Amino acid sequence: MSGDLPLHLPVLLEESVSALVWNPDGVYIDCTFGRGGHSRAVLARLGRAGRLIGIDRDPEAVAEGKLLAARDPRFSIHHGRFSSIGEVARQAGVAGKLSGILLDLGVSSPQLDSPERGFSFGADGPLDMRMDPERGLSAADWLARADESEIASVLHELGEERFSRRIARAIVTTRAETPILSTSQLADLVARSVRTREPGKHPATRTFQALRIRVNEELDEVRLCLDQVCDLLAVAGHLVVISFHSLEDRIVKRFIRDESRGPQLPKGLPVQAVATRGRLCAVGKQIRSSDEEVAANPRARSAVMRIAERLS
Repeated sequence: MSGDLPLHLPVLLEESVSALVWNPDGVYIDCTFGRGGHSRAVLARLGRAGRLIGIDRDPEAVAEGKLLAARDPRFSIHHGRFSSIGEVARQAGVAGKLSGILLDLGVSSPQLDSPERGFSFGADGPLDMRMDPERGLSAADWLARADESEIASVLHELGEERFSRRIARAIVTTRAETPILSTSQLADLVARSVRTREPGKHPATRTFQALRIRVNEELDEVRLCLDQVCDLLAVAGHLVVISFHSLEDRIVKRFIRDESRGPQLPKGLPVQAVATRGRLCAVGKQIRSSDEEVAANPRARSAVMRIAERLS
């Protein structure tokens, strides 16, 4: 593992860092350090008094972060879920003082490209999918315990899989005879269960997405983190979020909308407008990757970035 070269291409790198860093001497948090692509770009824009805190639950990402921290005293890394952002900020003495918070959601390329992590059906490996392989149930463990209706619900809600019931039934039938322990086992099972295939997409794509989100509680993590950002940002502080599928982006979009509106009070109450003003203001419209970036990095195709600013 190299501390100098990121192992993946950060998505919307220039756009996100430009939106995030407005005060070179401010304190920022990169909630999803990954392999440090965004963090390195942020540090390049910070002055000597600037500071960046990284958070990641993946031990491999934390190891990469420690290498960066050893070379740059402005940076520190915290091992944990990004929903722990409030605790991290309070321990660092920067709660309510942050100039910016960055969330680059989804899975990093090293995680996807490592068969032993079990995120992808591209190569056979253990059916794990945990971002922190030292904590929680693996995808194989969860599939072995969940009942058919729960599996179907997860596939439908988190994977938007229209054949969720058929796949869930096949999983329960198969596991009664043999444990489902590998990515190839599950991918083959789904392929046999799904007769109609989306052009250019493996039939197991939505199933793998749903299980990954469930195993890592990804949507709950996003909600828990966002619920804390307004209390952590300083006035004029920026929130920058990059999402990779509609479920995440919908949460982010609604959060910014609701925080921009402020409390919704019944009509006719004698309340001044300033009393109901929101805590955030959306900055511009959503931003997507350019055609050039998608050509260089196909995983950028689904990325959506939203920006908000903390109001006084």
